[in-house]
Amino acid sequence: MKLSIVTTLLASTAVHAFSDSSPFVLFSTSRLNTPERYDQLQTSNQVIASAKEILSSCPTKDYVIVSQPNVHAADIRDGSHCKMRSLCDTIASKEIKGRFSVAEVVGDLSTHSLEDYVKEACAAKGKVAGIVKVDLTHLPSLEHKDNRAQILASNDDQLGLVLDTLEGDYTLVMVSDPNEFKAYQPDFIEPVHMDLKRGQFSSQEGSDNGNTTYDNRPLFAKYQFFTPGIFVALLALIVMLSILGVGLKALGSLEVSYGAFDKEMGPTAQKKQQ
Repeated sequence: MKLSIVTTLLASTAVHAFSDSSPFVLFSTSRLNTPERYDQLQTSNQVIASAKEILSSCPTKDYVIVSQPNVHAADIRDGSHCKMRSLCDTIASKEIKGRFSVAEVVGDLSTHSLEDYVKEACAAKGKVAGIVKVDLTHLPSLEHKDNRAQILASNDDQLGLVLDTLEGDYTLVMVSDPNEFKAYQPDFIEPVHMDLKRGQFSSQEGSDNGNTTYDNRPLFAKYQFFTPGIFVALLALIVMLSILGVGLKALGSLEVSYGAFDKEMGPTAQKKQQ
């Protein structure tokens, strides 16, 4: 089934979900054994594991490994908004039979690990993988829209020339380092240094001086999802459910004989009425 970039790279790319994430794109002229369903927010380890599983069959002869630093999913979404026209047209073309993409990847993605794995996987099947590495120019931040658009167009032309030289039997993998976009901060709220801030700085003083250090640890290592408040709430819920269970069990254990509510008709009942 043909998948479009809209569904695989983000339905709403106007809002940047994470300031320290980047997209991952993999497509091939050969059919790929891709998962039927997968999240659009994954850690780098999850993405690398999925990519290795897909590439384990050595599907094509040539492999193009592209590094595009500081790219965002909005730059390569489908339709007229795509800023890398050659890349988007290639993905949407009929010759592409397999696609796998994740819009938000948290953590560093290394091209070296994929390159080495492809060589080993193809060698195990008696094939020689042709590796073509393309290192594109680093993109400026979103504040410099004109300069960013020019560099994107130039990088797209460079990538298009590389794809034109291939013989139609190739797999392309495009990765990026965690981008440098700043997390959104409302103007009416004074910025406060918090450990849960998406673009986490090593110190508030360093961010004021412009010397920012981003925390590129995996998602579950950086954020705390199981807080003491949640822990206490779960304990209280367990206690209340236990009390409720004991009460329901006690009510269910009550036994009343069938004759307890029958009307007495004998001499004893008549004496009671007198």
